[in-house]
Amino acid sequence: MSDDPLPPPPTPAPGRPTVRTAAVIPAAGRGVRLGPGAPKALRALGGTPMLVHAVRAMADSRAVSLVVVVAPPDGAGEVRSLLDTHALHGGPPSGSRGSTDVLVVPGGESRQESVKLGLDALPPGYDIVLVHDAARPLVPVDTVDAVVEAVRDGAPAVVPALPLADTVKQVEPAAAPGGPEPVVATPDRSVLRAVQTPQGFDRATLVRAHETVTDDVTDDASMVERLGLTVVTVPGHEEAFKVTRPLDLVLAEAVLARRRLNDGF
Repeated sequence: MSDDPLPPPPTPAPGRPTVRTAAVIPAAGRGVRLGPGAPKALRALGGTPMLVHAVRAMADSRAVSLVVVVAPPDGAGEVRSLLDTHALHGGPPSGSRGSTDVLVVPGGESRQESVKLGLDALPPGYDIVLVHDAARPLVPVDTVDAVVEAVRDGAPAVVPALPLADTVKQVEPAAAPGGPEPVVATPDRSVLRAVQTPQGFDRATLVRAHETVTDDVTDDASMVERLGLTVVTVPGHEEAFKVTRPLDLVLAEAVLARRRLNDGF
């Protein structure tokens, strides 16, 4: 992996425009809900850091030719070394990373700031940007490809999403931490979706959103919504869950073990 500027993409042949895709993975968070230890993105999953799994998930898509990893502000060197010791497409480490380049840049104090720093690091020539949580290490490549295809078809912003399995209650905040919360409504779950990543964007739209929206938001699609633009969904996948708590890590280990048994890697 090199810190030198990447060369611009080749000029497409006349009449055959090339739409290139880059992925930004913010990995600067501490992940305190997983308990003490290394930052969440660097926790091991099946003997390999979750961040490596997440980078591989993006690189496994033929559409993605660049992955920008946004490291902790003081940990970019550690993340570079970590990625250099792991092959991008799985298996033993090797000197070849296929057709996907990887850049590592230092992040900021918030997820929003880190994504913006990742966007700033993108060279010209990438028209589609995916933003993917490092804590979703097992997203299938078909989900990644579906997001990219929807942006290519003209959607300014795309999110993978799943129907809710549980009934949802809207509550008033408790008067004291841990206290009872009065229920005020039961939304119709048939029109609700649980949103995952990678979220895909027309690059210019995402850049404008980050330049315009200054409020703290939980995902990048919310920023595009603030611009008054339409965000569309594509089917998500149950294995694209977010590893947030210790039980999630147990589930992720089980999914990875099943994949290795079925796929032989």
